Amino acid sequence: MLLSALLVILASPSTAFVFPPASVHNRVPTSTCVDFDFEAASPSKSSIIGINMVPASDSEITEEESEISLAELDPEIASWIDAEEKRQRNGLELIASENFVSRAVRTALGSCLTNKYSEGGVGKRYYGGNEFIDKIETICMERALELYGLDSDEWGVNVQPYSGSPANFAAYTALLSPHDRIMGLDLPSGGHLTHGFQTPKKKVSATSVYFESMPYIVSSETGYIDYDEMERRAKMFLPKLLIAGGSAYPREWDYARMRKIADSIGALLMVDMAHISGLVAGDVAVSPFQYADIVTSTTHKTLRGPRSGMIFAKKQYMDDVNAAVFPSLQGGPHNHQIAALAIALKEANKPEFKEYAKAILANADALGQGLQKRGHILATGGTDNHLLLWNVRTLGLTGSKVEKVLELASMTTNKNSIPGDTSAINPGGVRLGTPALTSRGLNEQDFDHVADFLHRGCQLAIEAQDSILESRQEEGGEAASNKKVLMKEFLTELQENTDIKGKIEALRDEVESFACRFDMPGDL
Repeated sequence: MLLSALLVILASPSTAFVFPPASVHNRVPTSTCVDFDFEAASPSKSSIIGINMVPASDSEITEEESEISLAELDPEIASWIDAEEKRQRNGLELIASENFVSRAVRTALGSCLTNKYSEGGVGKRYYGGNEFIDKIETICMERALELYGLDSDEWGVNVQPYSGSPANFAAYTALLSPHDRIMGLDLPSGGHLTHGFQTPKKKVSATSVYFESMPYIVSSETGYIDYDEMERRAKMFLPKLLIAGGSAYPREWDYARMRKIADSIGALLMVDMAHISGLVAGDVAVSPFQYADIVTSTTHKTLRGPRSGMIFAKKQYMDDVNAAVFPSLQGGPHNHQIAALAIALKEANKPEFKEYAKAILANADALGQGLQKRGHILATGGTDNHLLLWNVRTLGLTGSKVEKVLELASMTTNKNSIPGDTSAINPGGVRLGTPALTSRGLNEQDFDHVADFLHRGCQLAIEAQDSILESRQEEGGEAASNKKVLMKEFLTELQENTDIKGKIEALRDEVESFACRFDMPGDL
């Protein structure tokens, strides 16, 4: 019955897909075990080879009984899932790459689709029994193209990548040969590991192991991408693939300039729109499709879908893309993810989603202004999208220290490199994002309140660090001249300084009281 319900959810009048005749639908089994005699077939009606079985008739089990089955079977895991759900609900989720999905998306993720093996593509599977899986994947691909206004005669899409990093490597595998050259935004400048990051001592990403990479960078003064320097490096390095997109760049991309640079050196242009795919769908960010040869994306950030990936490519590259995904890099697709993605794509094609995308940007601007009016500095001076880079280096702190204090106060963020950093291990910034809390209904005034919470958390981090330095002064000797506070010392101070610990706990109580005023998606 759940599969039938999912097919109804997936059905959309806006797609060209036509459901089969009713006679075909009638072949969907609705009660496969009604006439099966469990007692005759097995000594236990409730257990087959150690697996707890649901009674044959839906009427024999109540909703309450089905909901506690996990707690009965594995109370340890159930308790941690429950704890995580409470953490998400009671805190302020400010990680730019996270979001909260709808109940429909979660329903698909927990459906029977996880049971099915479907290696191959639609109509070309290596296993039988994929009639309905084919329909779901077809709908998903059609919706992906429709959402971004793409002509199916010019573009194709693969919705099988497990996530963004596998999608990127599949794109490289499709377009490049081993040791071909690529150029993407440097990780300390806001790029992504999979765009070829390496250090003088180590090839950190598999991309840099199998391909030769040279990064382009942002200006150390403005934090903006230096497109003139990008062009100079591209003409010197001659990459076969020029990559746009990043994981911590708060400004809009100049795809037209990058297309011109790529054409001048005979390179292909790839755009990784993982962070902004929902903003592009909501028409509040520039679409890369007019300029790119290939576009990759995760689906769980601003798009508000499951943890999955997509690869869009111009038709001449699609056969290579499909072959790169399977059989080159992946096995069977995660059908539950594909169904959940199809649902998220349908949600993103509604007018309400465009309003959501606008709210993400308005809230990001409000959060930035809230921090700035409290004396804080943002990389590039603000944002054009859903994320901000908060400079805490000027306060004598590291992003790691601020992240830890905020986490203790039920605010989830992540440390991040900012322009001018010399160490990725101890970065001077904190990345903030508004998609998740916007999904919970927070508005611009609420985000000013969030900015105040962040400011107060940062002040407590300063107080903890100053306390350590003051103790050294009291000790005298060589310790008094050491102005560097290690993370280990900082964590000890947070744990043992009862005054600071009490202040953090008080802030946490305020944060959680504030957060609980807002519903989670799926509550209503």
